[in-house]
Amino acid sequence: MAAITMKNIVKKYGDGFPAVNDISLDIADGEFMILVGPSGCGKSTLLRMIVGLEDITSGEMLIGGDRVNEKAPRDRNLAMVFQNYALYPHLTVFENIAFPLRLHKAPDTEVKERVNQAAELLELTEHLDRKPANLSGGQRQRVAMGRAIVREAQAFLFDEPLSNLDAKLRGQMRTEISRLQKQLGITTVYVTHDQVEAMTLGDRVAVLRKGILQQVASPRTLYQEPVNLFVAGFIGSPPMNFIPATVGDGELSTPFGPMHLPESRSVDLSEHEVVLIGARPESFEDAAVVSDTIRDHGVTFDVHVDVIEWLGNEQYAYVPYEAPEDIRVQLAELERELDSEALRTQLVVSLDATSRMAEGSNAPLWLDLRKVHIFDPSTGANLTAQTDEPADVSEPA
Repeated sequence: MAAITMKNIVKKYGDGFPAVNDISLDIADGEFMILVGPSGCGKSTLLRMIVGLEDITSGEMLIGGDRVNEKAPRDRNLAMVFQNYALYPHLTVFENIAFPLRLHKAPDTEVKERVNQAAELLELTEHLDRKPANLSGGQRQRVAMGRAIVREAQAFLFDEPLSNLDAKLRGQMRTEISRLQKQLGITTVYVTHDQVEAMTLGDRVAVLRKGILQQVASPRTLYQEPVNLFVAGFIGSPPMNFIPATVGDGELSTPFGPMHLPESRSVDLSEHEVVLIGARPESFEDAAVVSDTIRDHGVTFDVHVDVIEWLGNEQYAYVPYEAPEDIRVQLAELERELDSEALRTQLVVSLDATSRMAEGSNAPLWLDLRKVHIFDPSTGANLTAQTDEPADVSEPA
């Protein structure tokens, strides 16, 4: 096991465009670090630079304190698990797992012992004599993980390992990977574009945007205190709502009426004319079911409910509204960058399962103002962020 340290890592291709732009990141020994972001953000390129499959244009890559910039992949003692499993179809499960040991000419007794240990850990013992073609997708991914385990590498590197699996199997494999990492205590770097995987697996999550590191924090901090619009829009499902507001004397004027920020969320807005109020879907509620003990901590306003999605244990209401053209364009651009369909000029509101709010009706909504964020539309910065964890909120060049 080993810590991984990146110092001002840059990757430029032939056209000079920085696919990875000045990233510095410390991954502790035994830590589970997630690299997350939309397609093209540079997360897989960064992972490939760690393992040595991509050259580093500038900066330093340290593994276990040793500079590895010029080292070949085979000399870095890292184990990588790919999206497409990368198994040998003509070999049995046993021989697929044993392959790295065979390359290093390990004795047969050692090979058998280490393969059997990995197979038992991954519940593959009864499949050791089968070929990959006769296995399910989840079993093939476990074989790929077994091959990584027997190497006794300094770190595991996962490149979107679950994206080829169906939704139910992805959930099961997330649990398997999390349990395995905790059991082995090995440094792990995991690349994904799925923010659900990022939030459920990692000790910390690094969010990338167009090659620039936006925020590095625990999943809870990312969710509760995103440093900018991009992180707020990417983390969370459904994503955060953004409501345009004009700054007035002691209040914010919104499409839903005036809102007065509580002292806990109060910030100096004297130099701003327009801001965006960010609110998670669960910060809203059907005003008819809100407890009197918390009602005064929020604001109630009437809305027209367009669509209701009932999911049994919860339900979502979709509330369209009109926004200024410049704000609407900005949110549409953010939506495209996030590969999302949710950041339109509408509220996505989580309702209590007991709510009887109906589609097509006018109904009162309640918003908990203690949980809102205020964003600067021009820079994207979260003006109410309360985190001391490392962050870079700059826009890509």
